[in-house]
Amino acid sequence: MDTVITVMQVLLTLFAAVAGLGKLIVPYDKLAKVSHAAWLNDFKPEHIRLISVLEVFAAVGLIVPLFLQSLTMLTTLAAVGLALVMAGAMATHLRRAEYWNMAGNLMWLGLALFVAYGKLVGFAV
Repeated sequence: MDTVITVMQVLLTLFAAVAGLGKLIVPYDKLAKVSHAAWLNDFKPEHIRLISVLEVFAAVGLIVPLFLQSLTMLTTLAAVGLALVMAGAMATHLRRAEYWNMAGNLMWLGLALFVAYGKLVGFAV
């Protein structure tokens, strides 16, 4: 079971890093013109930067404990943080009636909660 959680942990890290860095690197004006990212127009550039930084921090928090065993609890905290970001994304897509995007957010939310729970139970044992 630890192998499955570790694989999901790496997948979540890649997802969060790509999503966060993508929104940090690409200028807001260019990013807001992308058709599947129309939700960006609901937020100020500062809010998008904050969401991006949270995603990058979650990615770091998910991957660092693989190399530093003393920080195992950080994985749980980072996974819960990423789940909260995904819950916010789902709320935004629900408000905009973008149900197809919510399905992807739900998948990442489920993976994040699975990793958080798996690491928490493993940490307690």
